[in-house]
Amino acid sequence: MVSIRLRRVGSRHKPAYRVVVTDKRAARDGAFIETIGHYNPLTDPATFDINEGKALAWLGHGAQPSDTVRSLLRKSGIWDKFKSQPASEPE
Repeated sequence: MVSIRLRRVGSRHKPAYRVVVTDKRAARDGAFIETIGHYNPLTDPATFDINEGKALAWLGHGAQPSDTVRSLLRKSGIWDKFKSQPASEPE
């Protein structure tokens, strides 16, 4: 299964994360398919940027976001756009 989750980057005690599309079985910082954004929890307020087009495309193909990524998608409004799209019929 394909998932959208966070990949840790940055130095010790200063984490930053990339939002990546990856195989569910891959390690947290292992192989990934595509980077679709970034997230920095250390700024006040926390900053993040997610490419809306790529995120909607991967969600449309069945990628499952992690809980944290889902909350970021909700904050950016991408999750609402995805849920309001008409469901495509399986082939």
